Amino acid sequence: MAPPQDIFGAIPTWIGVYLLSALAFAAAGFVLYRRAIQPILLGKPSKRFDRPLTRLLGAIGPVFGQRKVLQSVSLKDKAGLAHLFIFWGFLSFSLSYVLLIYADSIWRPFSSKILSPTGLEVFTWYLEILAVGFLFVLAWGAARRWVAKPRRLSFDLTQKSDAAIIMALIAALMLCSLLAGIFYVAAGGDGPEAAAPIGGGIGRALSDAGFSTDVANGLHGFFWWLHLGIILGFAIYIPLSKHMHLIGAPISFFMRSLEPRGTIDTPADLETVESFGAARVQDFTWKELLDGYACAVCGSCTDVCPANLTGKILSPMHIVENLKEHVLETGPALANGQDVQAEKPLIGRWIQQEAIWDCLTCGACVQECPVGVEHINTIIDVRRHLVMEKAEMPESAQNALMSLEQRGHPWRGTTYTRTSWAEGLDVKTMTEHPEAEILLWVGCTAALEKRSQSIARSMARVLQRAGVDFAILGEEEMCTGDPALRMGNEYLYQILANQNIETLTRYDVKKILTVCPHCFNTMKNEYPHLGGNFEVVHYTQFVDELIQQGKLKAAVTLQGNVAYHDSCYLGRHNGIYDEPRQIAKAIPGLELVEMKRCRQQGFCCGAGGGHMWMEESRGERVNHVRGDQFLETDADTVAVSCPFCLQMFTEAIESKGLEGKKQARDLVEILADSLEAPGHDD
Repeated sequence: MAPPQDIFGAIPTWIGVYLLSALAFAAAGFVLYRRAIQPILLGKPSKRFDRPLTRLLGAIGPVFGQRKVLQSVSLKDKAGLAHLFIFWGFLSFSLSYVLLIYADSIWRPFSSKILSPTGLEVFTWYLEILAVGFLFVLAWGAARRWVAKPRRLSFDLTQKSDAAIIMALIAALMLCSLLAGIFYVAAGGDGPEAAAPIGGGIGRALSDAGFSTDVANGLHGFFWWLHLGIILGFAIYIPLSKHMHLIGAPISFFMRSLEPRGTIDTPADLETVESFGAARVQDFTWKELLDGYACAVCGSCTDVCPANLTGKILSPMHIVENLKEHVLETGPALANGQDVQAEKPLIGRWIQQEAIWDCLTCGACVQECPVGVEHINTIIDVRRHLVMEKAEMPESAQNALMSLEQRGHPWRGTTYTRTSWAEGLDVKTMTEHPEAEILLWVGCTAALEKRSQSIARSMARVLQRAGVDFAILGEEEMCTGDPALRMGNEYLYQILANQNIETLTRYDVKKILTVCPHCFNTMKNEYPHLGGNFEVVHYTQFVDELIQQGKLKAAVTLQGNVAYHDSCYLGRHNGIYDEPRQIAKAIPGLELVEMKRCRQQGFCCGAGGGHMWMEESRGERVNHVRGDQFLETDADTVAVSCPFCLQMFTEAIESKGLEGKKQARDLVEILADSLEAPGHDD
């Protein structure tokens, strides 16, 4: 874009450009530091600087390829494509500002040194077409946001004026770019601008019509400087708006957790820490504070949250955004040594306790978030504060935690022992068979809950049929601590986890086979934080491998349609999707169908985050909604690979009065039936 004549005919244009830019960028830097950098640095340390090359390479796709934005593109919703267009258009125009404004303001031929004359013409054509494309995309975006208004854009935070201001500024920027080119050519300018389709064509038409050269020169200068002013206005406005995510999101992706999605950070200083959990700015990690600035306030996370979709008040977007608002409200005083958080608390003022307890930790929010926000750790940190500092929690959660503390499991009132399920199956304990190759970790639910005991029995039969050398811990097995961890009692979790790690180490256990995805996730991903490094596999992985190796073959034909439900802690949190489906396909006669919400977009059964033992606060029951999604498939059976999911679906089917017509079964139960003749003892 050709710069105008010198200011007042005496001051070189480049002096004005660089002087205004220096002032604007200095102001933007000051605002950025005071509103974001300074308060974020008040947070606790978080180890997010390891493996820099892995972090950098992993951030390229989400940032430059907009992979997370495009994951939701469908025939009905093309917003991701529009965002990709705007993002790359932004990069293209940024490059043009460097070449055609800042460099050429000092040295006009600079851009011609980088690009050939033909290259400059092509680049100018590209920018003009891009500008027109921007105007069409912005018009479509405005209609979608304020007329069609999909659910995720109906939340209060998404309706702030920020979006309208940014869209108006971008539109003005594109119009100024086009008009500056038009009047440059109309004033007799040449070069690549004259060859451009819009600027060149309209400019020449105005010149041929006798448009005043002086007026054209004046309008060219006006729109050129206005164009520059809008650019610099962007720089100052971005740190003041939700569009801070333009800066925060790339940093968030680079600083992302490199552990599986279901992993909760483990505090290592429980004995010396001044307070448990987080309720003040300085209690959160700097990454948790950064997430609020990375948030695009797009509503994508809340739009897929099972709790929100069933009428609860939880909105993951509001959690991270309201934490940021608390930071903005109290951070400046805190940075100056004055803590006003007692008068302006986070809990109750910005974030409601009920919302914190609504969370199922299913990870749908993290999966869907286009800017790398990690909502779950923040929610768990607040739960830790409520439980360990305030002793404030739902009564049902308190009862489960009390049972964990007193009995080593969350199932109050059970009359079964850890080995009741194994009666008559000739299953040995590690005490009896310490050299066993595989430790079968039964888990509290499969061992102590009547309906779920069938899972453990079926698992034992499958292993015996395959000739696997295994044993169980029996009465030495304790709860992995998953419910305590996700309900916020970190201290109890670490006690249980360390007891189990000590037991496993004593037996020199090499490989652990789990029935429950929650046990699998905790032992595989979180026990290493406490020094418990073991090979842990879920039964779907292990059994699928046995089938592939020919060590296990389903023989009995089972006619029927089965819809498979992805457990959050097996699928979304640990990426295990294919193995259970391969097991189902290996069973003769079984027809596998998919629910509309499956795999990465699967819908929680309602039991995660400790909700297996907690009552829901309001609205529909999550498991009833998921049950309806199963019924939509017309399948006879919903197959699961998690004891929690089994109970949730069983209750959902019973609530519809469909027991006897529809059923919920664990995949290993179905497989066991296909391995053995009908009429075996159950």
